[in-house]
Amino acid sequence: MKLIAPPAVRLEDVTLAYRRHPAVHHVTGQFAPGSLTAIFGPNGAGKSTLVKGIVGTLKPSEGSIALEGVDRRDIAYLPQISDVDRTFPVTVHDLVAMGRWRRSGAFRRIARDDLDQIDAALAAVGLGGLERRVIGTLSGGQLQRALFARMLLQDARLLILDEPFTAIDRRTTADLLALVHRWHGENRTIIAVLHDFELVQQHFPDTLLIAREPVAWGSTAEAMRPENLLAARQMSEAWDDDAAVCDRSAA
Repeated sequence: MKLIAPPAVRLEDVTLAYRRHPAVHHVTGQFAPGSLTAIFGPNGAGKSTLVKGIVGTLKPSEGSIALEGVDRRDIAYLPQISDVDRTFPVTVHDLVAMGRWRRSGAFRRIARDDLDQIDAALAAVGLGGLERRVIGTLSGGQLQRALFARMLLQDARLLILDEPFTAIDRRTTADLLALVHRWHGENRTIIAVLHDFELVQQHFPDTLLIAREPVAWGSTAEAMRPENLLAARQMSEAWDDDAAVCDRSAA
């Protein structure tokens, strides 16, 4: 079933900084409604910082980020798996159930319909039968499947994924990519931080190539041209971590 009026994300001259030192500099552009976009670039290029700005956990030092057709409560965010506290004593079932909090509230009793949807989400990611496992006992691939199941329960219109296929096996990657394509077919807007060049080329029609500032943004075929990739690498290597927030405008 197609969703109506998928959201867009507009960035206008966005700079994101830590302790007043820019990590992402002067980004302007749009993630179009219903698009499937990869954010790609060298290590330390500011990819994860940019999605934190979109999610709202990091406020721009300059510029603005506008969500059109959606508010921040309707965003499903998948953090890097390394950011998940696996020592927290929560079961797979309870982790996935968190995806219903936006509708039911954190302290309300889970309804029968919610329980059925949790079971369906676990089955969809291949974790049926592991509901009572504590997340600390899961493999990296199993934990990522559980996090995707939580996103299924959120049923959000804007999905943001930070390195969703890192350190997982090929079968898990293929299964989770199928979910991403399913969401795209439902006209949701999807933004994913990725580091695998071939995966971007094969599965993501649009790409933002970034090296602390945009290098190219558009169709993947155009954005990932060799000269753009070379420019991104050179820009990343030349970046000054002690630059002022408004280095460009001050020039």
